Amino acid sequence: MGYTRNDILEQCKATFQSISTFYKQPFINYRGKTDDTDEYYTEVAAEFLCGHITEFTNGIDAITRESNYKISSHDGAVKNPDSGRDEEIIAMKMYGKEYDFVGKIIDYQTPLKNKQSDEAGKIDLLAFDGKTLRILELKKPDSIETMLRCVLEGYTYLKTVNVSKLLADFNLPGSTIVRACPFVFKNGEQYQEILGQRPHLKRLMDLLCSKPYYISEINGKFFVTEE
Repeated sequence: MGYTRNDILEQCKATFQSISTFYKQPFINYRGKTDDTDEYYTEVAAEFLCGHITEFTNGIDAITRESNYKISSHDGAVKNPDSGRDEEIIAMKMYGKEYDFVGKIIDYQTPLKNKQSDEAGKIDLLAFDGKTLRILELKKPDSIETMLRCVLEGYTYLKTVNVSKLLADFNLPGSTIVRACPFVFKNGEQYQEILGQRPHLKRLMDLLCSKPYYISEINGKFFVTEE
């Protein structure tokens, strides 16, 4: 089933009342192009967001976690390699190591919820380079989620977390810059999108200061690049 430009815009408007869960909407992951204007579905959605950027950035509900954001049991040990949780396993393997451009991975699966009923996920990875703490939204190599989904999910987590408490819980300077960044595999679906003609997506990423970083795995070791 195909969609028109107006179909996508109507879905954007209809779900924009709940901005904290906007990234979860099915149309954010639609691939393909509109029947009438031959635009990528995600480009239409990204253009809509660029035109409503203040509403988006100010409309995400913040949650202050009363418990420590830093979980003492996080040690990077992969206890169940056959769990099927590929992204979580990759995150654990990267934990504690230093990577070009993003710094040292200081945590994974950082919780955002304060109470069980809170509608919030977990930060895939936190990386600190001495000046900037990056909230890294990781996608596994064969992920078919769109780059738009990745960007919006990471940014939503940035706006959800209590930044000052997060920094304090990890003993980081209060002056630390905090950014949300896509963290995807080179040559994966998201990487291919960025190589293509996606002006609205790229503008949205600029507006959100959401710079992507790309992972390669060579002989069991991970490497990170900016392009």
